Amino acid sequence: MRALLQRVTEARVTVDGEVVGAVGPGLLVLLGVGQGDTDADAAWLADRVAGLRIFEDDAGKMNRSLLDTHRAALVVSQFTLHADTRKGRRPSFIGAAPPEEARRLYERFSAELERLGVHVQRGVFAAQMQVALVNDGPVTLLLDSAERAR
Repeated sequence: MRALLQRVTEARVTVDGEVVGAVGPGLLVLLGVGQGDTDADAAWLADRVAGLRIFEDDAGKMNRSLLDTHRAALVVSQFTLHADTRKGRRPSFIGAAPPEEARRLYERFSAELERLGVHVQRGVFAAQMQVALVNDGPVTLLLDSAERAR
């Protein structure tokens, strides 16, 4: 499971001209579920996202988390995070989980964030979405649940 985190001053996701999720200062989380990802991956990744110290403290150092700052997360499914671009010019998405499993783990990840105390807004799974954001910093990080085995 991969999460591309973007620290934002604001972000929103629109489907068919209607805003379906929006946050002020916090994180935009683009979440890709891969073949073989599990509930344990979702729980581990949610814990990392909630506790990652990427917001500035009073001294201007990245020392505070979503939980410390009571900021929100906008979680948007994005299977393209599992693209394989090693061959040819068109990406292969064979590494992405099947839609039913991806949806379940996307919801599980979002629910885990909420259980930890993060206010979560969501995109619409498998919809054509437009995502707008103002990246703060900019700070953009890639987390992969494959790292939990290390």
